[in-house]
Amino acid sequence: MDPINAATHTDPYPYYASLRAQGGLVFHQELKLWLASSARAVCAVLAHADCRVRPAQEPVPKAIAGGMAGKVFGQLMRMNDGERQRCPRSAIEPALELINKAEVRALVAARLINVDADGLYIAMFRGPVCVVAALLGFTPAQGRAISALTADFIACLSPLSNDLQLAAAHAAAEQLRGYFIELLAEADSALLTEIQRRFEGDEEALIANLIGLCSQTYEATAGLIGNALVALKSRPDLREASMEAVLAEVQRFDPSVQNTRRFVAQSCEIDGVRVEAGDVILLLLASANRDPALNEHPDQFLPDRPNRRSFSFGSGRHQCPGQILAMEIASATVREILDHGVNLERLAWHYRPSLNGRMPMFSFVGD
Repeated sequence: MDPINAATHTDPYPYYASLRAQGGLVFHQELKLWLASSARAVCAVLAHADCRVRPAQEPVPKAIAGGMAGKVFGQLMRMNDGERQRCPRSAIEPALELINKAEVRALVAARLINVDADGLYIAMFRGPVCVVAALLGFTPAQGRAISALTADFIACLSPLSNDLQLAAAHAAAEQLRGYFIELLAEADSALLTEIQRRFEGDEEALIANLIGLCSQTYEATAGLIGNALVALKSRPDLREASMEAVLAEVQRFDPSVQNTRRFVAQSCEIDGVRVEAGDVILLLLASANRDPALNEHPDQFLPDRPNRRSFSFGSGRHQCPGQILAMEIASATVREILDHGVNLERLAWHYRPSLNGRMPMFSFVGD
């Protein structure tokens, strides 16, 4: 196991504990990057002004720089620092905080959920994007199309994608852009109207970040839902508990986003360690969540955990603006799956290939 493939290991958490024992911020010789594994080191890196979300010499990955997916990527607030990050965030974050939770639950409940492997996949990956699309003002049919295109688009975000997947991502970005141009011309949803009212950039930047809202929903929320089902399989007593409380602990205990990266813009000192311009830091968010310095009894699953702290949705200027929405969609979806009678005892799974995500792909024993 190494710090990257740990994200999809059956149980990476003892390994993360061994990394924390080596020190909060250490250099990994084989991977040629720094590892931040403790809560203190992760917090220090996330807060440091010289730690950026993209390397200065490559703001857009070379593999996608020439196409529409690259144009969208280059304007995403999560992939930028400075004004290109602050402007869209200042419009989208407060608008998302105004979303009615009852409306989200109703949109989840309105979706057909089949409790076979294909049904779980759709509920995890496609359903959340359909909910976001509906909140933005798309029709159900358009929402299904947006969800399918988002599935293609996210290939541009992964270094594991091949040329065919990247070509599909460019095509999906073009089509998503067309959908949002038409939507913005009408803009009759409360969420989109509020975002537009607050947004100070140009329309292309707005469109890119609306696509980004869908793409960020896709894998992260799927992982939340799937990891909750994994937790509930081993803890039957929690199946009648508050799903909001269960999901709050899942996102700390077994998060869908296990790590993220930062790129050092200029030489500086972080948590007592000297790092140089151009260095790469891998932040092991899932490890920091299990740091005893952050949470008491971190390896216990406690839905009613007092003073729960977590880095799963980031921290500081790049903290995920859609955390409340993602948690509401995930908890409502898990409750719907349980209410539809899924047989958790028959669940089997492997983890979707990823360098940072932890997303179970389910099958049923005996099928």
